[in-house]
Amino acid sequence: MQASEVTFFKLIEGEKQFQVPLYQRTYSWGQKECARLWEDVTEQADILASGETRTPHFIGSVVLAPGTVSAADMQRWLVVDGQQRMTTLMLACCALRDRLRGIAPREAERIHKQYLVNEYKEGPEHYRLLPTQVDRSSFTAVVDGDARAGGDDTIGTAYRYFKNALLDTDPKGDVEVLKRVEAVLRGRLSVVGITADATDNVYRIFESLNNTGVSLSQTDLLRNYVFMLLPTRGERVYEKIWLPMQDELGPANLELLAWLDLVIRGDHRAKQSEVYRAQQQRLDEVVGQGEEALETEIAELRRRGSLLMRILDPAREPDPALRAVLERLKEWGGQTAYPLALHLFDLLDHGRADAGQVTRALTYVESFLVRRMICQIPTNNLNRILNSAPRELEEDRPADEAVRRYLSAPRRYWATDEQLRAAIATKPFYWSGRAAQRVFVLKRLERGMGASEPVDFGTGKFTIEHVMPQTPTQEWLDLLAPEVTDEGGPAELHRAVLHVLGNLTLTADNSTLSNRPFERKQEIFDASALRLNREIADAPTWGKAEIQARGRALADRCVELWPAPLPGGADLADDRQEWKTLRRLLAELPAGRWTTYGDLAAVIGSHAAAIGTHLAGRPELENAHRVLTSEGQISSSFRWPDGRIASAREVLEEEGVAFSAAGRAAPEQRLSAAGLAALIGLGTGQDGSGDGEDGPDGEFERLLQRFADQLEPHGELIGETVERVLEHWTARGGSVDFGTAKSETSCFLWLDRPDKPGWIWPVVFYPRSAVVEVVFQHLSVRPPFDEAALREELRQRLNRIDGVDIPEAKLVLRPRFPVAALAGGGEAELLRTLDWFMERVGTAVPPEGGDGAVPEDGAVPAADAARPEPDGAVFDEALAAEFHNAMFLLYSRVKAETGHNAVALLKMSSGPASVAEARRALAAPRVSADFAVLRERGRLDLTVEAHVLEPRFAPLFTEAEIWTARQRLADEGAAY
Repeated sequence: MQASEVTFFKLIEGEKQFQVPLYQRTYSWGQKECARLWEDVTEQADILASGETRTPHFIGSVVLAPGTVSAADMQRWLVVDGQQRMTTLMLACCALRDRLRGIAPREAERIHKQYLVNEYKEGPEHYRLLPTQVDRSSFTAVVDGDARAGGDDTIGTAYRYFKNALLDTDPKGDVEVLKRVEAVLRGRLSVVGITADATDNVYRIFESLNNTGVSLSQTDLLRNYVFMLLPTRGERVYEKIWLPMQDELGPANLELLAWLDLVIRGDHRAKQSEVYRAQQQRLDEVVGQGEEALETEIAELRRRGSLLMRILDPAREPDPALRAVLERLKEWGGQTAYPLALHLFDLLDHGRADAGQVTRALTYVESFLVRRMICQIPTNNLNRILNSAPRELEEDRPADEAVRRYLSAPRRYWATDEQLRAAIATKPFYWSGRAAQRVFVLKRLERGMGASEPVDFGTGKFTIEHVMPQTPTQEWLDLLAPEVTDEGGPAELHRAVLHVLGNLTLTADNSTLSNRPFERKQEIFDASALRLNREIADAPTWGKAEIQARGRALADRCVELWPAPLPGGADLADDRQEWKTLRRLLAELPAGRWTTYGDLAAVIGSHAAAIGTHLAGRPELENAHRVLTSEGQISSSFRWPDGRIASAREVLEEEGVAFSAAGRAAPEQRLSAAGLAALIGLGTGQDGSGDGEDGPDGEFERLLQRFADQLEPHGELIGETVERVLEHWTARGGSVDFGTAKSETSCFLWLDRPDKPGWIWPVVFYPRSAVVEVVFQHLSVRPPFDEAALREELRQRLNRIDGVDIPEAKLVLRPRFPVAALAGGGEAELLRTLDWFMERVGTAVPPEGGDGAVPEDGAVPAADAARPEPDGAVFDEALAAEFHNAMFLLYSRVKAETGHNAVALLKMSSGPASVAEARRALAAPRVSADFAVLRERGRLDLTVEAHVLEPRFAPLFTEAEIWTARQRLADEGAAY
């Protein structure tokens, strides 16, 4: 193997193709990973703009192996490792190309030809990168600029992320800014390219790269380096300084300290993932002064470590006022404020600030964070602002005054009192920040009311409650009707005031309150220990006027609790953040989905009519054709900005949106307000699973009832069928949870792992539309279903249900089928599939009495799977063990000789039920995905069917099963 450091463009330039082998997992980078890469890109672009000279930024390794040479002499390379970053960089290039198309078309075409395609090749060879089959259609759609590009799979999500990131970076379409981004992608991101020889075992390399045990942490590397430089003092320094520091902080906090040490020394671009390299470079300058100087540096690091522990554990802080603000910052969450906080403690420790000044300074930091959150200021520049503070604070002023002046400067977006009041009145606070931060604000408001007996929030589970409920009854809408002014009706007024701060409170009785009439809620609020709630109980009624009045009162308290910036610096008003949010929402709206003007208005805190007017006057906004009326129809006023001939419906249908004969878009493809909020990180759902909200365990019954009520119009038969499915699932150890979207309460069938609650789910029931959604997209990044072969088997099993025909192309999407298909034998088939799913994940509870699982026809029930005794077969434990060993060897041979990762064989070889699993495979109506792959590769001798036919194993199987194995092979021309 050969290794060299190269830039991304040098790696991919020329007429070549990079293929991702089938044994690789599908593309799985999410927004977090893409955001980290984009942060590196923008940082390098800033370095270019400033004229600084720095080495290219290292982003990881790419391991390649020579593949076959095409008939046209084009070299193919197998991507053994690094396909995630290669695919992501290609998608970023696609987004950059598409951003340039309307600004500098020649530059866009150049990027397309130089980075993305082999211009003079056709078919699959046309693409510079060729992902696995599962990702291929989505990826090529993006490269080709197809109408379905940017769907809601992982490929489409990453592409849309970079499109949106480019808009944020360069909203005005400055070609020079975009060229700097290209320059970074081209030559400022380096990788270590490792090239294998043609004789190397590629799969062995892949395994070794991904199964190498626990790697050394950044601080492990730093420690080893430091003590290599202390040949005479090392033992004493380790025992007296390093070891006590390491014991006090622990591994994670020690790495945090090493990073913070760099930041407060002035390296605001330091990354926690690269502290070893940065600290090494810093200490290299100290080494020349001798071991004593290096010991002094380690002692200084330990001193700062003790200060850091006072920040992380406020109970250690002796000053009560300072301890209180530290506790609030800890409750707020995250480590954004740590660099500035540690710098202030440094000043305190050196006598350059007193405890009062540090307390006031950190109160300003708290206010800065809270006010920005309430005003929904994007957090993308927050780290940069606070990381830069230690080196930019004015040293000739008191610490608190210097912090306030720094945070009040232009382009730092510390909201003024006026801006804070406006945001509280109009913006949907329910989607601001993180859930814990929203609860923090309401708790702080309650504590600030000065109750003689303050509520102990540590003893109860308090969550956010909508006073006017998310799902209003007709009684609630009638209450709003007289207050409608410029809104389109009570439903639109409800959307406008639903999520603002004035309509929200804290309660431990969320499930009791639900969507009850206000009179009943008054009784519950009146008995509450929270003064916030007793104020609501005193209101005679609850509508627009009361919500606005309470919002004004809460705004007054916010102004008192969180001090304002100094005058003159804030500039939120000119930036119109709601329109920036709208642009982000439209850019992130996936192909094949649609939303409404009202849904968009609810998220950004506006009115549906204002949204329509804004879209009409902004032809540059993307995806405006995906915004429809509340009935799912195209607005009569919609016009294409470029005058194209095709109708909006034709374009939507090409993108994958289905329409009824009446011209209404399919409701199941609609993204509700909650779904839109989740799309850009404002939502309360988790992991893309739905529109979850903050709610206690007691809310389960309310949501279950809503689910049943929404299912009821479809008839008793449908309702009873779904109820039996849920009962079967929970009886076998599964969990059920519900989304809380205003329009539809979806039901998820969860499986938990001890370390990961809500780890995986196979299907979702949607009651209003009475459909079952199969979440292949979610499963594609959840072991063991990240293996395409298992998802294919799930598809085949579901397709046994009459009326269900999920095409193979949907294996990366979330296809749906009607609940009505479960009538008759469909229900039993689904239950068998769910049993199989549980067994694959490994969390199913064996049914008591052996009758809880639904057996496959002709297969062994799950409870008896470890000891099969079929008619016509004799169970022999020794022979079964021999068969198990044979399956293990077979799995190893398949990997080594064909490169195929045979998932079914792996399952057979990893437990005691090899015979039972083989019998299940023979009972299936179709051959397995492994059989199909081995057939394509001409290796039917490596199939389970071929091994079942070995004479020594005949006693373990019935005559019918042996006949099936022989017939499957004979159908392919193989005689056994």
